[in-house]
Amino acid sequence: MTENLRPRGAYTTDQDQDPTPYGYGYGTAYDGAPGGYPPPPPYAPTNRRRAKRPVALLAAVAIAAGVIGGGTATLVGQLNGGGSGATGSGGAVNGTTVSQSSKGTVAGVAEAVSPAIVEIGAASSAGSSTGSGVVITEDGEIVTNNHVISGARQIQVTLSTGKTYTADVVGTAPDKDLALIKLRGASGLKTATLGDSSQVKVGDQVVAIGSPEGLTGTVTSGIVSALDRDVTVAKDDSGGSGQGQGRQGGGQQWPFEFGGQQFNGDTGEETTTYKALQTDASLNPGNSGGALINMDGEIIGINSAMYAPSSSAAGSGSATGSVGLGFAIPVDTLKADLDTLRAGNGA
Repeated sequence: MTENLRPRGAYTTDQDQDPTPYGYGYGTAYDGAPGGYPPPPPYAPTNRRRAKRPVALLAAVAIAAGVIGGGTATLVGQLNGGGSGATGSGGAVNGTTVSQSSKGTVAGVAEAVSPAIVEIGAASSAGSSTGSGVVITEDGEIVTNNHVISGARQIQVTLSTGKTYTADVVGTAPDKDLALIKLRGASGLKTATLGDSSQVKVGDQVVAIGSPEGLTGTVTSGIVSALDRDVTVAKDDSGGSGQGQGRQGGGQQWPFEFGGQQFNGDTGEETTTYKALQTDASLNPGNSGGALINMDGEIIGINSAMYAPSSSAAGSGSATGSVGLGFAIPVDTLKADLDTLRAGNGA
C-alpha cells in the first residue's frame, strides 16, 4: 500500500505536477516570493502558442498549393527549408510560366497567323482571279493552290499590311493542286508554322484565313468534319471558267468532284484526286490557297475546294455562298513535296 504523505485537507496545485518545475528543490522557497513556489515566467505560454503558428500556416499553404499548382508548391518547399535543391519525386521544382491569355482562341490564332496569309491576284489571257497564299519563308516563299496561279502571266501579291509585290512561279505540283511562288525583293516577312496533319482528329477546332471575294484577311472558324475525303479537281484552268475566286466574266467557282458528282462546274478532262480534310469553317471563292489552322496557330491544311449549291433554279445562273462543306489539302502532303516544288519541278 502506498502512503499518502500529503497533509489532510491539502489541495493539489499546478506545481505538484512537477517537483522541480523551474530548477528549484521541492518545498524550497523562492527568494523574493512570499513563501511558495516561483510564478511561471509570463512569456512561457506565449512561446508555446507561437510554436504552433508556422505549422498551421504551412498546412494552409500546402492546401493552397494543391489547388493552385507549382508556384505555391515551390514556396512551400522554401518555407520548409528544402530549398531549390529539393527536387525529389514529390519536391518542388523551378519552372517557367507560359502565358495562356490568347492561346486556344480564334482571336489569338487570327492575331498570330493573319500576317502570314496573303492575297494573290493572277492575270491570264482568260481574265483575272483572286486566291490566297501562305508565307513560309522570310524572303517571300508562298504556298498556294496550283489552280490559283495556273496559266497566269502576271502574279500580284498583297500582304496583310497592304504592301504589294510581284511574284514568280517557282514550282508546281498539279497532281497535288499545290504551287510555290516567290516574291521579288521581299525580306523580313512574317512566316507561318507548318503543323502535323497526321495528328488532326474529327471535331478539332480550326480557323480558316483567306481572301474570299477579295476581302483580304477574312477569318472564319469551325471544326474538322471528316478526314481522308477523296476530292477531285482540275489540274489547270482549262477545266472550268473559274480559278480562285473565279475569272472575270465567268459565272462559276473553281470546279471539283466528290463522291462521283461534279460541283461548281465541269472539271474537264485533266483532273487529279487527293485525300482532303473536310471542314465546316466557312470557305468561299478566293479562300483557295489560304490556311486551315489549328488552335495552336499551326497550319494543318491548304484550303482548296468548297461546295456551293447552284441557285440556277432561280434563274440567276450564279452560285450561293458557303454551306459548311469545305476541303483542304493536308499540310503533310505539302511538306512531302516542298523540296520538289523548290527545285522547280513542274513549273
